[in-house]
Amino acid sequence: MKETTYTAAFEELKEIVNQLENDSISVDELAEKMKRATELMKICKDKLTKTEEEINKTISELS
Repeated sequence: MKETTYTAAFEELKEIVNQLENDSISVDELAEKMKRATELMKICKDKLTKTEEEINKTISELS
């Protein structure tokens, strides 16, 4: 399974938010879209945390 990039996850999340704001998601799709949005937020958070850790490691190696 191909790993979702931060950019792709963030773009998909923005699209879901846009659909919610414009009431273009049916009640039938709502639970599924919210589940996917939660997965996307976790992907983004995990990637940001990993990037922060890598940056901190690199900075500490320079010191």
